[in-house]
Amino acid sequence: MAHFAELDENNVVLQVVVVDDIHESDGENWCRNFFGTGRWKQTSYNTQGGVHYAPNSNYATPDTGTEFRKNFAGIGYTYDPEKDAFIDYKSSSTWVLDEDTCQWIPPVPYPDDGLHYDWNYDTESWDVAG
Repeated sequence: MAHFAELDENNVVLQVVVVDDIHESDGENWCRNFFGTGRWKQTSYNTQGGVHYAPNSNYATPDTGTEFRKNFAGIGYTYDPEKDAFIDYKSSSTWVLDEDTCQWIPPVPYPDDGLHYDWNYDTESWDVAG
């Protein structure tokens, strides 16, 4: 199975569909013909942050597969043709795009003390989850 993202005129993802393997090699054209509209780009369910992960590993086990467009597309993501990457929406004005992973990173690094933290958008800092 392969996944394809439909893009609007601003390269924002409208939907992601699954296409049978039989149509994968020409999936973008197949989607246009089947749905009768849209611009389509293939996306990889097993790619996150520019790394390809083993299927069903919950993004825990990188494998030797080829990463594809940096991130699996989601509704509301933007496709950047210069980077050939899907980029999530920016959740905070202070976060910065990591050019290698095409993911947004906070201005304060995640604490490395073994605890679980949540980002506090009001204080722009990490709070211990609890």
